[in-house]
Amino acid sequence: MIVEQIWTANAYRNFNYLIVCKETGEALAIDPLDHEKCLAVAKDKGWTITQVLNTHEHGDHTGGNRQVVAATGAKVLAHVNAKDKIPGMDRGLKAGDVVKVGKTVELECLDTPGHTMCHICLRSHGDHPALFCGDTLFNAGAGNCHNGGHPSELYTTFASQLDKLPENTLIYPGHDYIARNLEFTLDREPDNAKAKAMLPGMEKQDPAKALVTTLALEREINTFFRLTSPSVIRRLREAFPDLLDNPDPRTVFLKLRELRNKW
Repeated sequence: MIVEQIWTANAYRNFNYLIVCKETGEALAIDPLDHEKCLAVAKDKGWTITQVLNTHEHGDHTGGNRQVVAATGAKVLAHVNAKDKIPGMDRGLKAGDVVKVGKTVELECLDTPGHTMCHICLRSHGDHPALFCGDTLFNAGAGNCHNGGHPSELYTTFASQLDKLPENTLIYPGHDYIARNLEFTLDREPDNAKAKAMLPGMEKQDPAKALVTTLALEREINTFFRLTSPSVIRRLREAFPDLLDNPDPRTVFLKLRELRNKW
């Protein structure tokens, strides 16, 4: 499997992706907002885009669909419940469905509500597992729930699905927010040595050559995975004095998401 991460350099800091079968050159375009870049990369490398997958229905992820379909005839795939929200959808996906690309790539669909209620992530298996996670999981952060989502559902997605993936899973998010998210981690956990060491490099990072994290690293630097950290809980109590002595992970997650909304 070839993974081509495409930096859009737009105001929303989107990443687009081409997932390619090495044997046939067939490609799946994930959230191809920058249709010009996606089509140009595919043409330059001799790949054929046969499918478009939207992780969710927001315009900064679906905005390039029409142009890619017009240029390639690709089929549009998205969450089964997004059929009235994404024009021209050809296939509705549910948890456990498999998206095949060419002869060699198979991606498992995860139903991951939270950022929206029609959000899916794609998971590849094998020696080098990967997660294409849209706006559910970011490098060092978590998606917001402002436009059709729910933070409680997002917590359940993190706890019941993402946190159970193999530690070597590569994380491919829909946006480059890592520097800002590391700043939030350090605001919530000032003694997080790993996040502190990473931040200067990430502030200078060229997103066109972005660091690809793993789930193991996310557990070190992403405050939304660090729900039992004494430092996180201690700082959280400063903002929420009525917090219980031993708050449950769901409560910590929801309070962190609340703070991040205003941070």
